[in-house]
Amino acid sequence: MPGNRPIVPKVLRDRGIGGVLRDIGYVSFGKYGQYLVTVVTLPLAARVLGPPGMGLLAIGMSAYFVGTLVVDLGITAFLAARVHDAAHSTRAINELRGSYAAVRAVTLSMIGLVGLVGLALDVPAYTRMILLGLFAGGLWSLSEDWLLIGQGRFGASILYQSVGRIAYLALLVVLLPRHATAAIAVLCLLVSSILTVAATWLDAWRTFGPMGRPRDIRGVLRTGAPVLTSRLLVTSYGQGAAAIYAGILNTAALGLFTAADRLVRAVQSLLDPIGFALLPRMARRSGEAGFWRHSLRALGAAVGAAVLATTVIWLLAPVAIGLVFGAEFTGAVPVLRVEVLILPATTVSSYITTAVLPVQQDTRGVLIGAALGTGVAVIALLIALRTHSVWTLVCGVVAAEFSVAAWYLARMWQLSRRKAVA
Repeated sequence: MPGNRPIVPKVLRDRGIGGVLRDIGYVSFGKYGQYLVTVVTLPLAARVLGPPGMGLLAIGMSAYFVGTLVVDLGITAFLAARVHDAAHSTRAINELRGSYAAVRAVTLSMIGLVGLVGLALDVPAYTRMILLGLFAGGLWSLSEDWLLIGQGRFGASILYQSVGRIAYLALLVVLLPRHATAAIAVLCLLVSSILTVAATWLDAWRTFGPMGRPRDIRGVLRTGAPVLTSRLLVTSYGQGAAAIYAGILNTAALGLFTAADRLVRAVQSLLDPIGFALLPRMARRSGEAGFWRHSLRALGAAVGAAVLATTVIWLLAPVAIGLVFGAEFTGAVPVLRVEVLILPATTVSSYITTAVLPVQQDTRGVLIGAALGTGVAVIALLIALRTHSVWTLVCGVVAAEFSVAAWYLARMWQLSRRKAVA
């Protein structure tokens, strides 16, 4: 069993560009490997459940996402950054584990209790799917994956996630044709999550020993409150924008906006792993004089990749829209060419909020940035209520993302100045 000794895995001492690229690849595969399973599960579910069942499944999966966010508070990056800070003593890490586990267990228990009450009252089918999805997502968030990220052990993280995804695929193939309900599909996801959660907990026990007593629950909640709020705010002008705009645009305009937005957000998500992969390295350098220089150098490389991606998509917009959506969506090409301009801005925001502010434990900066972006998006929304123009909303999204990126750059400069003065 580990004692009070340093826990700095070899991967954290790897400073080569090859190690960075390897970790970016690991994080990208972990984030998008699920789509390899979706290629099989989505057609199966569609054929077995039909349109009504797929509608219920969509409700359950949306609730699943909310459940993961509510239970883990969206602070995995912040806690992962603290793993290196506490690496001189397993006791500090184990107490953090205990506090975070206590918060998540209480939240999940409350969700489970509400779900049982809903089942007892025989609520409508869509409400049952919401309750089931919330609990399944919350259960997944009990994972100790944040410890693996903090140690830079992305390969182990991918392995444990893959075990759950393969189990989900097997359960779905066996059970869904025999019990053709959307609830069964979510239950398969719930059961498969247990394998991943158990694997990460066992790994944490082997690495750090038994979990410590929860001594800093208030500290976890203080970190979680602003970060959770910011994540919910970002959703309003990010990937949840289409749902909000549905009441303003006609279906044709909304379809064009959604087509362009999905392509842009997909590419944006491919750039997001850069910050996650660099997080443990930035945490290791947090006490070094060159921390801010390294931060700016990595930020420049990330923005360079984003500019390259923006240029390629702008040039290939007609081909991309035609290939993915078909000739009926030709009108989305100019929308795509405007919205794709957000990629450098979203890359700035993603990198700083993933690899810099969590290391500095700056939850306030994250919240202010999200509130600023939401404010700009609301102004665009109010204007669109009068114009009913898709261009108002697209320009609003671009303005929101660049405003947020400008704030995070300013915040990064402000924090670096504070450290220099101190």
